[in-house]
Amino acid sequence: MLDLVAVRAGGTPAEAIATTVRTARKAEELGFSRYWLAEHHNMPGIASSATAVLVGHVAGATSRIRVGSGGVMLPNHAPLIVAEAFGTLASIYPGRIDLGLGRAPGTDRATMRALRRDRVESEADFPRDVAELQRLLAPAEPGQAITAVPGAGTEVPIWLLGSSLFSAQLAAERGLPYAFASHFAPRLLMPALELYRSRFRPSKALSRPLTMVGVPVIAAPTDEEAEFLASSTYQRVLGIVTGQRGLLAPPVQDFLAQLGEAERMAIADFLALAVVGSPERVREGFAAIHEATQADEFMLVSDVFNADLRLRSLEIAAQANT
Repeated sequence: MLDLVAVRAGGTPAEAIATTVRTARKAEELGFSRYWLAEHHNMPGIASSATAVLVGHVAGATSRIRVGSGGVMLPNHAPLIVAEAFGTLASIYPGRIDLGLGRAPGTDRATMRALRRDRVESEADFPRDVAELQRLLAPAEPGQAITAVPGAGTEVPIWLLGSSLFSAQLAAERGLPYAFASHFAPRLLMPALELYRSRFRPSKALSRPLTMVGVPVIAAPTDEEAEFLASSTYQRVLGIVTGQRGLLAPPVQDFLAQLGEAERMAIADFLALAVVGSPERVREGFAAIHEATQADEFMLVSDVFNADLRLRSLEIAAQANT
């Protein structure tokens, strides 16, 4: 499960966080293996900006499920700070913390400047920062000048996240697990998976390629209800592509029919991997995606406006995957 901690229309960030905790507990009950939270900034409808804080909050409210970042946007942070934060989490919740890393800013340019101050990012910085973070989480060497405390020796599992070929190649070279952001940018999914698998080099962390793909899911007892509930996601996507981001909106009947062809095509392109429908359609959708990608894991995203119906959507998805 990937959670953006959506702030709903008429709601507050505090309510969004409470909904996330409730959802994480349900995901654990349903047998989900991971619950990840995504770093975003300066977005009124997303309350997951302090990602490490939320990872700790969710881990403390659950007992078995792995909790992590999907991801921390590494260019926004010094590797030492990330190592200390996730090393602390791993010390409190041993064996339950994941560290997914992305190289996008996770925000707009003005906010990026506010986060990074005067730092100018180059293409070489992300691989170098990943390597530094790996060193900081590994057992400390004698005479090591900088040590993450907590952090050193925790060896928190690192995943590389991406929506292009860059991180796929880096994950392959470093022998790290790879997660593709196909829940919002599916266009390069298959080339990225092929590149990652063909160039993978075994490492201490991983002996064979390990892949995860993001899948938007809206499930309901009937196709018609699922399509109605999915209109909240369609509205969010339309806001993203038009630069008018807002709170997660309640569903609208026949929303897509009210749009022009260009708008419908933009939403369809964004959500090309989405599975929306009844239990049977969800089962068929999952099977088709797995057959095409041979992914080891699905990372589900389910933005349903009504929190109770979101939990029902996850129940249907879990049953469809058995």
